[in-house]
Amino acid sequence: MKRRKNVFFQLASRNVRLNFSRSLLAALGIIIGVVAITAMGILGANIQLAVSSNLSSSANSIIITPDTGSRGGFGPPSGGTTSLLISDNQVREIEQAAGHNVVVPIHSGSDLIQVGTKDKKRVTIYGLDPEKVSNFVEIAEGSSLRGASSGVLIGSTLAKDQNINVGTRIKVGDESTGTNEVVRVVGILEPKGFGIDLMPDNAIIAPDHWYTSVYGNQGEYQQVDILVPSIKDIPPIKEAIDKKMNKNVKVVSITDSGALLVTINSTIGQISTFILLLGGISLLVASVSIFNVMMMSVKDRINEIGVLRSIGTTKAEIRKMFIYESFIIGSIGAVIGGLISFIGGYLLVRLIGTTNYFFTPASLLYVPYGMAIGIGVCLLSGLYPAAKAANLNPIEALRHD
Repeated sequence: MKRRKNVFFQLASRNVRLNFSRSLLAALGIIIGVVAITAMGILGANIQLAVSSNLSSSANSIIITPDTGSRGGFGPPSGGTTSLLISDNQVREIEQAAGHNVVVPIHSGSDLIQVGTKDKKRVTIYGLDPEKVSNFVEIAEGSSLRGASSGVLIGSTLAKDQNINVGTRIKVGDESTGTNEVVRVVGILEPKGFGIDLMPDNAIIAPDHWYTSVYGNQGEYQQVDILVPSIKDIPPIKEAIDKKMNKNVKVVSITDSGALLVTINSTIGQISTFILLLGGISLLVASVSIFNVMMMSVKDRINEIGVLRSIGTTKAEIRKMFIYESFIIGSIGAVIGGLISFIGGYLLVRLIGTTNYFFTPASLLYVPYGMAIGIGVCLLSGLYPAAKAANLNPIEALRHD
């Protein structure tokens, strides 16, 4: 029995070879479809993994900002004092609700800077207690902030763009902003990526006493962060702060990075699914091509089918022969498409960002996934032609010219 199966597989392989150009064109549709699904899947997975990794480092933080309605509490420090700030008294209330967790009041705004004779650039400036800086960032070069010093830390992206090194002096402000300060860089930060608490890569972190001496707002903050040991500790703390701060009227908005992480992952997942569906359209087109090829194969081999039936070949064996043929075409297209997807996916991911997550299971899983879909589409497309071939009348098939 096994030998008979091999015979029909060999007949299917022979027909693919005899009609190589036609089979290759059919396989080309599968190749395009597999590449579309796999490459887009790999891209979406890498984006999702990169965002998740960046946010996970700060996923155990609660961010408290003034409730501003449609306005934002993040304004330029040089633009004057704003009432949309969190006061020292409110910070103490937050500390009471937060218990033993680390509470960090943060000054934030933006101003122009100039490095040497380079063009001026507007950047974000944070003012933090020097003793709490290590809760948010890591130092790549130099040292951290000191209590009495006016030195600043520079984000990795800003340092690279402006060619800033440890010891570089930076002019902050100009006539238009009303500030004119010169600060010395004492440290360059490790890259952090996107975060909901701080985004220091393209920013300056200065001691809070320097920030308030230049921009005012002593004892008032744009943001307060609470760092908790675990994500599971976030809900009760958020509830306690809400009860403490928002008794009769909403005074502060409370956000946690863990919830943002879930939302962003969900959004990226939906976008990835939509892209995969678009890629699936190309496989739908390929299925029509496979169907046509298989129907032509049945038409060309009517006499052969009649001979096989006359010597005792069953309908099931005829069906298998044509299904084998569609499987061979699909496998050729899927293997070539999978190989191109692997190489193309890597180049695509490298082009738009980092390849740190390319070789992870969540990313590479799309290669066999896309190949399996390609083969499955071919098999489905070959079912009707195979059934049509199996149901041909043997006598009429032998008489066919």
